[in-house]
Order: sequence, then structure tokens, then C-alpha cells
Amino acid sequence: MMALLRTAQLDAGALAEVRRLLDAAFRGERFGDDDWRHALGGVHALVRNDSRLVAHGALVPRSFLHAGRPLRVGYVEAVAVHPAERRRGLGSAVMAELEDVVRREYDAGALSATEDGAALYRARGWLRWQGTAWALTPAGRIRTAEDDDAVFVLPAVAELDVTGELTCDWRTGDLW
Repeated sequence: MMALLRTAQLDAGALAEVRRLLDAAFRGERFGDDDWRHALGGVHALVRNDSRLVAHGALVPRSFLHAGRPLRVGYVEAVAVHPAERRRGLGSAVMAELEDVVRREYDAGALSATEDGAALYRARGWLRWQGTAWALTPAGRIRTAEDDDAVFVLPAVAELDVTGELTCDWRTGDLW
């Protein structure tokens, strides 16, 4: 069963359950407190098998700059499927829900993918950013070249030149 809920609709128990799923799914990888905070404040696609949470993805609002204009971006965070439930289409189901929200509420979607996750996003029509990645920071605009190959976008309302510059807003932890 799929549910799409805002962070404010999740009680402390539901949030703890999401965090446990993320910790299990990212075991051996880096998923810290900043990553957790990045996943809050937007909408959550939650998949349950009976009463057990088996998949999750979050879409949070961010402000980007591209081609001299601001973009309201739905940024995908914390996409995870329980290790025992992988390869059953749950990640695609989560993404389909989040993509619908992007198309209804945002200028574009964006995310930062690992090499393992990139195939899922490419298969769903997300475009790898071919231009340069930047970030607005308290010290000014900085180049984030280490993120160039990891950024993917999903055009919605805005026209995007994927060979241009894309600048994300500031946040603690990973900027992308």
C-alpha cells in the first residue's frame, strides 16, 4: 500500500520507523543526521507491505538558479527500499509518486544519485546534468565540481539547458 504524506502528518513513531528503514537500507553507507534532516519538510512516499514499512522517498522544496532565473525545485531525498524487498519495483513506485508531485507543484525536480542508483533515475526519464554544478553558500557562490556527474534533473514547467550551470541553495551537510 502506497501513501503520500507531508512531514507534518507523520507522528514521532512514523518518523522513527522511516529512520529505521533508512538506516537498514543504507547500512555500510553514509546516512547521517544531516541526510535525515534533508529528508524532512516536504512529502514522503511510503510503501507498506502489510503493516511493515518497506520503501520510502522524500521530496523537499529547494531554490535553485539556472540560466539567470530562480527555480522552485522538488529535490528527491532518502529513497530507500528494505534490503529484503529490493528488485520488486518498489523504488520505481516511490519515484512515480514523487515525480507526479514534481510535475504538479514545481518548476523541475532534481536529485543527487550514487552510481548504483543512477540506473533507476535514467530509466525513469531523469536527465544527468551535463553542465556545471554550483552552490550558494554564506561565503558566496562556489563551484561543486565533485557533484557534476551525480546531479539529475526532471524538467517539469521550466525549460532546462542540461549543459549549462545549475546552482543549488545552501544547507548544512551535503549541498547536493
